[in-house]
Amino acid sequence: MTSTYRDVKSDILSKITKGEWQPGSLVPNEVELAETYGCARATVNRAMRELADEGIIERRRKAGTRVRMAPLRQARFDIPIVRCEIEEKGAEYRYSLVSQIVEDVPAWLRGRLKLQSGGRSLHLVCMHYADGDPYQHEDRWISLDALPDAETADFTTTGPNEWLVSTIPFSDAEISFSAALADKNIADHLSCSLGDPVFTVERSTWWEGQALTYVRLTYRPGHRLTTRY
Repeated sequence: MTSTYRDVKSDILSKITKGEWQPGSLVPNEVELAETYGCARATVNRAMRELADEGIIERRRKAGTRVRMAPLRQARFDIPIVRCEIEEKGAEYRYSLVSQIVEDVPAWLRGRLKLQSGGRSLHLVCMHYADGDPYQHEDRWISLDALPDAETADFTTTGPNEWLVSTIPFSDAEISFSAALADKNIADHLSCSLGDPVFTVERSTWWEGQALTYVRLTYRPGHRLTTRY
């Protein structure tokens, strides 16, 4: 019977936890493991990727794969796609691009994302709707030094949220949540009153030290945040 990736992952994890493969020891390569488990190399690769993501093993190009000296304990966080978030509520999703402009990275963004001076960015403002009602105001900056393809991407029908998730992963993220009072711009977009309490999420992401994007998401009064880990 051909082993599944879950079988491979479970057996490798068992070897590590039982001490058969000691911390720091070299793990057999994917070709050898595929022969051992009687499966395709792609099956082994998926099992190894998940173990690496969970901090059990460490994979390095040209240096092979080793059992970590001390397994990492990571909080896994996936960037949510607002369309899926709305559709999971049983509502009809609609998206609108409000503005799109290429400009020099402003000083405040350079400081926040640790960018070098002289960089260029794409500034996007978008709206997301649930059953025709305003759901989320998205104010996003994308570093064109890191993602030059964003300058020519079509954001009229697909939002930057989905484009980024499908285009590039992230290795580091900084997220903050806060309450704020709606200014005139936010009140107009979210169809609420000036000074109403609104919920905001600010998120910055990097890929191996290179800044990707900063976004400020604002939700209309009464929004409830639910997360899964």
